[in-house]
Amino acid sequence: MEKPASTRQLKVGREIQKDLAEIIRAKGMAAFSGAMVTVSEVRVSPDLSVAKVYVSIFPSAKAESVMKLLQENVKTLRGELGHRVAKQLRIVPELVFYLDTSLDYAAHIDDLLKES
Repeated sequence: MEKPASTRQLKVGREIQKDLAEIIRAKGMAAFSGAMVTVSEVRVSPDLSVAKVYVSIFPSAKAESVMKLLQENVKTLRGELGHRVAKQLRIVPELVFYLDTSLDYAAHIDDLLKES
């Protein structure tokens, strides 16, 4: 069982989430095949060396290609993040991207409720 995140982990996670969202927004939808990419959550490891970045992608049909783009550009994104958090963090965490499917799940439940 995972122990709850410390206050520092939560603060660092929120800061990384905010900064990554701005970096991705600045690149624009064109950089991501016209898809809208939202950073929904960032969970940071206890030693602050790894950040699990959860992104939701709309439309979800483009999710696979956008995730591939994020993986390919992880070094660039980490570098840009490093410039933004250099004064707050000694080490910029490794970024690991995960697809957040909670929106798709909510839409699916909504569809099921409409059918009944």
